[in-house]
Amino acid sequence: MTTTADSQADAVFAPLDEAITHLQTGARAWSLLTLGQRRTLLTRVRAATAAVAAEWADVATTSKGLAPGHPLRGEEWLSGPYAALTALDAYADTLGALAAGRSPIAKLTTGTAPGGRTVVHTSPVNATDALLLSGYRTEVWLEPGVTAAEARAAAGLGQRHPSESGGVGLVLGAGNITSIPYLDVMYELLACNRVAILKVNPTQDALVPVFERALAPLIEPGFLRIVRGGGEVGAYLTRHPSIAHVHITGSEATFRAIVPGLSVPITAELGGVSPIIIVPGEWSRADLRFQAEHVATMRLQNSGHNCIAGQVVIVSRDWAQREQFLAELRRAYDRAPQRPVWYPNSAGKLDAARTAYPDATWCGGGTRALIDTDPDHAEALETTEYFSPVLGVVALPGVGQEFLDGAVAHANDRLTGTLGANVLIDPVTQDALGAGFERAIADLHYGTVAINSWTAFGFLTPTATWGAYPGGTVSDAPSGIGIVHNAFLLDRVERTVVRGPFRPFPRSVSTAVRGHGLSVLPKPPWFVTARTGAAVCEGFTRFRIDGNWAAMGVTLVKAFGA
Repeated sequence: MTTTADSQADAVFAPLDEAITHLQTGARAWSLLTLGQRRTLLTRVRAATAAVAAEWADVATTSKGLAPGHPLRGEEWLSGPYAALTALDAYADTLGALAAGRSPIAKLTTGTAPGGRTVVHTSPVNATDALLLSGYRTEVWLEPGVTAAEARAAAGLGQRHPSESGGVGLVLGAGNITSIPYLDVMYELLACNRVAILKVNPTQDALVPVFERALAPLIEPGFLRIVRGGGEVGAYLTRHPSIAHVHITGSEATFRAIVPGLSVPITAELGGVSPIIIVPGEWSRADLRFQAEHVATMRLQNSGHNCIAGQVVIVSRDWAQREQFLAELRRAYDRAPQRPVWYPNSAGKLDAARTAYPDATWCGGGTRALIDTDPDHAEALETTEYFSPVLGVVALPGVGQEFLDGAVAHANDRLTGTLGANVLIDPVTQDALGAGFERAIADLHYGTVAINSWTAFGFLTPTATWGAYPGGTVSDAPSGIGIVHNAFLLDRVERTVVRGPFRPFPRSVSTAVRGHGLSVLPKPPWFVTARTGAAVCEGFTRFRIDGNWAAMGVTLVKAFGA
């Protein structure tokens, strides 16, 4: 006898079965497309995504409680449609190279890093990136022992064998950054030749109509299906016999709930506690202020609801300017624009920080915790991913190489996770450390290491890679398993290293002559303290859509008003 519960279950699960059946047909169709046809398809996806870019940004900002005119609305332009469009362009270039019989990295510069590592210089790769993102560059470090020739030969992953189908994959979408599910679907399709069923996180349900129009060229031929639902839908899909692979961006707790009994491979991005290592040097007042705003941005972007949010600032207790820097950090942390703490369960995370650290300083109208503690009392701060506006400061002894080596060991050994680490160092100190600095970076076991930048820059750069440091397993994966983005489709990746300018324009001119990057922007538009950040981020995205240099000129003028 059919019960009411059975009928309700059929109403939920039958459409999922139907979607997977369509995808199985789509998987066969995808395997028949040539590389040129796939590249053409990406151009159609790009046009569809460009058409909904403004709506995408508007729905995202509204769902996160940012009113029209709010100075931080630009975040949703950059972390939404901008990230999607630049990724599509980069993947299209890779497909074009492979279709012409070339390695996607044939024209890239390679180098070496400590420990026998080959380095592929992955951005900037064109004049536009060199101008708009001046002073910033990314490198992908391969596993020790991989040669440049081997890297060139292997680049392309699944697209080197396009007729070999990867079946149907399940993507369990993230709930915090709106481009993540979109980009994860693209990686399944292009790196692995897998069509996908995307289960959107309930926090992004409002964006489903936008995603459906942006990705319509993939949905129509059966290469993608998008579904909504809670935990019961995710559980059903992970156990479905026709699913060949699972990818999740989410919490370690969700990962732990999925893994028992899972019979197919899984990749995951699970976050972690990210360090911000401040290497002591002789900084000007402007340096102290700029880098304090930089650190505040690492924590407060998206109200701290980021797996890549910096959480533990590691400073030297012997740095003569430590108190000056911390004073600037408190001011920057407090004066950043007010915004809702919107992600589910964030209130509980803030309460946990309040309980663990009753002496914390609460800024921003009592919505942001700033915790200055010593290593003996930092366990909660270093092992709990608060995923909310909680920033800690821990002081270690030493200066120079002694401090840096100690900070690297502290981050590796004490902080949970291996997703991303940030290092701020002035050019004079970096030059003085020389090879010792590069060795320390090699010793920092994180999937993305950002030097005078934030790891989010690596996330937003499609030709960089994103994921935990290698070594995660189903039984021990504090920050996940595998990588995504990786538009050159590189194999045997160890990490991405981002290098940025220590000083903005015009002060960057003095350090550029020493080889440390010339920035043409007085303040990066993604800084939470950038007064014109919303307009500039929108302008950058619109330029990626239409390439209108006249409009871009107006945007750059606005950037100088930051």
